[in-house]
Amino acid sequence: MGATLQAVLYVTTLVVLLALVHVPLGNWLYRVFTDEKDWRLERAVYRVVGVDPRSEQRWSVYALSVLAFALVSVAFLWLLIMVQSWLPWGLGRGQNWHTALNTAISFTTNTNWQSYAGEAGAGHTVQMMGLTVQNYVSAATGLAVAVALIRGIARHGTDRLGNFWVDLTRSCVRVLLPIAVVAS
Repeated sequence: MGATLQAVLYVTTLVVLLALVHVPLGNWLYRVFTDEKDWRLERAVYRVVGVDPRSEQRWSVYALSVLAFALVSVAFLWLLIMVQSWLPWGLGRGQNWHTALNTAISFTTNTNWQSYAGEAGAGHTVQMMGLTVQNYVSAATGLAVAVALIRGIARHGTDRLGNFWVDLTRSCVRVLLPIAVVAS
């Protein structure tokens, strides 16, 4: 089978699959982000973080919440990479500060760009606790921002976009975690 035919079959298969799942997936996402009831796990997260799940944020507070979460994520991942040679399963690996910062920013922004071979620059602890976690929560952050954008378009008469922390938690617990379980 030629490369062109493979590409056409791939795109056709993708379009057919998207056509089949877009309505049920859209309905599911709508229910996830408009549900008035919180799951027990979500309530526990809100208590730990100190979030009132019923309070909605103005667009500016929502944006600041996204940026604050990203900043803390970059700082934590950068620090984790910098101290990895002293961590268990760090395998004695280390990076200079600018490569570590580049990696932390790229994984937090979900671009996942690395200027090194992954197995050569990151030990097991960094890969598990840092890079994998960021792959997960950066996708959840993107989903939360997309939901806020849709709300902003739909709610043109108000400046309330929902609550970033609720959207992030629901993205993780109700969307990404079930998909990860089904995919594995």
